[in-house]
Amino acid sequence: MARHLLLILLPVVAAFAILPSVYTNHLMLFNFIIFMTLAQGLNVIYGFTGYLPFGYVGFFGAGSYGFSLMVIHLQAPPFVALLIGAAAAVALALLLTPLLRLSGVYFSIANLAAALAVLQVVSNPNLEEITKGPYGISLRGVFNPTLSYGTAVAVLAATLALVIYLRNSHFGMALKAIREDPISAGMAGINVVRERVVAWLLSALIAGLAGGVFAWYVSVFYPETVFSVEFSVFAIVFVLFGGNATVIGPILGVVILYGIYNAVGISTPQYFQLIYGVLIMGLVLFLPNGLVSLLQRWGIDVP
Repeated sequence: MARHLLLILLPVVAAFAILPSVYTNHLMLFNFIIFMTLAQGLNVIYGFTGYLPFGYVGFFGAGSYGFSLMVIHLQAPPFVALLIGAAAAVALALLLTPLLRLSGVYFSIANLAAALAVLQVVSNPNLEEITKGPYGISLRGVFNPTLSYGTAVAVLAATLALVIYLRNSHFGMALKAIREDPISAGMAGINVVRERVVAWLLSALIAGLAGGVFAWYVSVFYPETVFSVEFSVFAIVFVLFGGNATVIGPILGVVILYGIYNAVGISTPQYFQLIYGVLIMGLVLFLPNGLVSLLQRWGIDVP
């Protein structure tokens, strides 16, 4: 199965590596990569453990600011700053680990509140000397769209490799068992608390890397940008639309829905909202497990 997954996913990574040479809208390609990475990162915590974090963007923002502050205050090389940004996201996840004691909508709302609280901290005018407050970040000194784009492709490849591992490892099966019935999983010898925390930290790590490489690529942004709830909403919708706990599902969700957004949503947002609404309602009514469930009905084994 893992070999089959690699045969499917290697062309995805290769396509994003090659497309900049033949397609001029590099920003759109970069956004596809970021959303695929975020969707797969969300897939780790939601698809495999059942925890749906509405404030998942908080880790993305932490990665962006961790990267940026290292560059601004310590003149750190971009790759070092990227690792520190990812570490900042993991540190935030560790701080929020008690939220895993909650479940269902209580966890989702508490996580969203935590992300909004972090936004208020970094955008506080009193912290302008440290975080630049609400006035935005400028990283023109490290602006390198070619290298940062290539790094984003590498982050996506590593993320896909992790999800492939989860699909085919004892750890991934343990997470699925916890998602279905944590009490029975614990009785079967699975360390429920530890496995949940590891999945939570891995999910935050992915979002932190995505946030850091995003800050590097755009080099100029405001706190409301990298902490925008839209990042979480888009990632959630992409995963649900394609099918969670699979590798292919989130990819399909991003390609189809973000593709529609770029084709219709920018020029005619009213039609985009109508199309999105119809697609989401149809999904909830007829394909609650996402597009992959339709393929499974046709007898196709979806990884």
